[in-house]
Amino acid sequence: MTTDRDLNPMNVMKPINLSAKELDEGQPFTASEIGKLWATYLGNKMSSQILTYFLQHCEDEHIRTLLENGLALSKDFIKRIQGFFEKEKFPIPIGFTEEDVNLGAPRLFQDEFYPHYLKYAAKAGMSLYSVAIPLTLREDIREFFIYVNESTTAFIGQINNVLIEKKFIPKLPTIPYPEGVGFVHKQSYLKGFVGDVRQLNAMEIIHLFDNIENNVTSKALLLGFCQTVQDEKIKALFKRGLDMTDKAVKQYKEKLHLEHLQSPSYLDHLVTTSKYPPFSDKIMLFHKADMFSIKIRSFGNSLAVSPRRDLALLYGRTLINIGLFVDDSANILIEKGWLEAPPQAFDRD
Repeated sequence: MTTDRDLNPMNVMKPINLSAKELDEGQPFTASEIGKLWATYLGNKMSSQILTYFLQHCEDEHIRTLLENGLALSKDFIKRIQGFFEKEKFPIPIGFTEEDVNLGAPRLFQDEFYPHYLKYAAKAGMSLYSVAIPLTLREDIREFFIYVNESTTAFIGQINNVLIEKKFIPKLPTIPYPEGVGFVHKQSYLKGFVGDVRQLNAMEIIHLFDNIENNVTSKALLLGFCQTVQDEKIKALFKRGLDMTDKAVKQYKEKLHLEHLQSPSYLDHLVTTSKYPPFSDKIMLFHKADMFSIKIRSFGNSLAVSPRRDLALLYGRTLINIGLFVDDSANILIEKGWLEAPPQAFDRD
């Protein structure tokens, strides 16, 4: 049986004792540390408001605990970052406040939607935190991002356990074990359109599955936002995102179904018919712009591990569409005066 001690990396690696001043807390923030702390702060300020509303309408005991844990982590991360900023006399971003959520609004999503949303948001957070670790020099900031990453990993474990226990998700696709070690000898391995098209490999399968899982959640969230957003220009943008996401899901599902592999189901039925807005237009638009931006990294990762040319073309087209959506979202945020400017380099002019 594996123990916590077995999983301690220091049982394998030799310690290195250094006293480099670059690691000291007294060193000013680097650009990467500022950027990652700033983005983590805004993302969790947004999440804390959304999860506070979700908790107003949750009856399932286990799902409620998940929401409480997610909210507790967001508040903890916010508090720790505020401590860093205050110590450095760094301006604390405004982000989002209680004015961006109406706790008296009726239910917009069923309980079953919440763990799907939490996993969707947690995976997005991890894509930010994991990249921050190797880019961070100050030891206290690096330890913070390691803590944030480990906490989010443990939280995703809880979410998966609830999703599996309540049968809210299908089992991940299974494939046969190879009979031995093999090598690729034909260029046809890269084909994906006509002729001798090989079966999907393990990496291609799981990235298709993951992208479907993310996008069915994104689609349901967009559906709820479309019903409740007040600004007509933002509503039109959300509808465009809804159609774009639905098309992508159908294309990814088809790739798996052609090989008789299961895929995540749509979650649209978990959105109520309420048209009363629980969230401000500002937080909804920022949320979708932020999450679509993170999709760019997700699809980039999928593209990097998918040798079949049909998948490369599919992901490439999706990336272009997402880029246009994010650009249009940013333009509206700027027009409305809602886009908080991230810290930037010196103006040398």
